[in-house]
Amino acid sequence: MTITAAADGSALGNPGPAGWAWYVDDSCWHAGGWPHGTNNQGELMAVLDLFRSTAHVAHEELLILCDSQYVINCITKWMPGWKRKGWRKADGKAVLNVDLLKDIDQAIVGRKYTFEWVKGHAGHDLNEAADERARAVAVAYQQGVAPRVGPGFPGAKDETVTAGSGTSGTTSMGTAASSATVTAGRAATATVSAATTAAAPPRSPRPHFEPTLFGESGIFGQADLFSELEGDAAAPELSPEDTVLALERELLRPDVRADIGRIGVLLHPDFAEIGSSGRFWTRDAMMMALEEDPGEPGELELLTADRLNETTILLNYRSYAHAGSALRSSIWMLDRGQWRLRFHQGTLEP
Repeated sequence: MTITAAADGSALGNPGPAGWAWYVDDSCWHAGGWPHGTNNQGELMAVLDLFRSTAHVAHEELLILCDSQYVINCITKWMPGWKRKGWRKADGKAVLNVDLLKDIDQAIVGRKYTFEWVKGHAGHDLNEAADERARAVAVAYQQGVAPRVGPGFPGAKDETVTAGSGTSGTTSMGTAASSATVTAGRAATATVSAATTAAAPPRSPRPHFEPTLFGESGIFGQADLFSELEGDAAAPELSPEDTVLALERELLRPDVRADIGRIGVLLHPDFAEIGSSGRFWTRDAMMMALEEDPGEPGELELLTADRLNETTILLNYRSYAHAGSALRSSIWMLDRGQWRLRFHQGTLEP
C-alpha cells in the first residue's frame, strides 16, 4: 500500500513565527512549529516528521506531495553531492539548513518514497489542508496561543523530534532559549528556539550580467523587509508603493538573492519573467537557476510607481550594476496579505 501525504511549511515574515504540517486525512495529520523560523525550515521539517512518523510502517511506500521545488531538489538531486563535498555546495559554501537535511538523510535510509510536485495555493485538497495547518501553527505562535498539532500517524511510537541548527545565513534553531513541541505521531512538547541570525557568507560575483531582475539567473536571501520590521515595534507603517519598492531593492542584493527560500514567499505562484535574451522564465525555472548563481549587487533609481488597482502595483526603474545599467519593469500583486512579484522584464541600456 502507498501512503499519500502532503507536506508543507509556513513562516509569517520569513523568518518569523513558523509552522509545518503533513496531512493524509482528517484523522491522520501532524503539525508543529517554532517562534522563529523560515519557510524552507518548515517545509523540510514537515518531510522529516512524516518519515519519522511512519518509521513503524517502513515497508509501505510514501508518496509525498510537495509544493517546494527546493525541498524536492535537496532530497532527490543535491544531497548526494553535498554529502560527498562535506555538506558543501559546488561553490564551496555551506549548505543551508544542514542539520535538518542530515536528519532527513538518516530518516530516508531503507525507505521507499516518491516526491510529486504540486502547485501551491491552486486548490489541491491535500496541499491546501497541509498549508492550512502549517499556517495555523505559525499564527498560533504569533499570537502566543497553543497550536493544534493533530492526531499524528496511527501506531507511531512517541519520539521527540527537534529541528536542527541552521547554518550560516539562516535562523538558528535548537538552542535552549524558547519552545515549540514536536513529537512524531503524538502531540507533545520539545524546546526549539531562534538564535541570532548568522551573517551570510560572501558571494562571488557572477561571470556575466543580463538585464533582468535576476540577471539570467538570480533572487532572494534571508533578510528582507518583513524580517527587518518584525522586531521593530516602532517601525512606521509603509504605504503599498513604499513596501513594494523596498522589496524590489531587496532583490538587488546578492546576499538576499542567495536563499531561494525567499522565492516561495515573494514570487507569485504564476510568476514569469522575460529576459533580455528573449528567454521566458517560469517560477520553477528561476528557483532552479538561483541556487547556483545569486548574481551581483545593484542599485535602483525609481522612475514611476503606479497603482494599477488596489492589489496591483507597477514599478518602472533603472538599475545600476558593475556591468552597466538597465531599464526594468515589475508588476507586484497582493496575494493573501503578501506583496508578491508577478512579472518582470529588463532591457540593457546602450
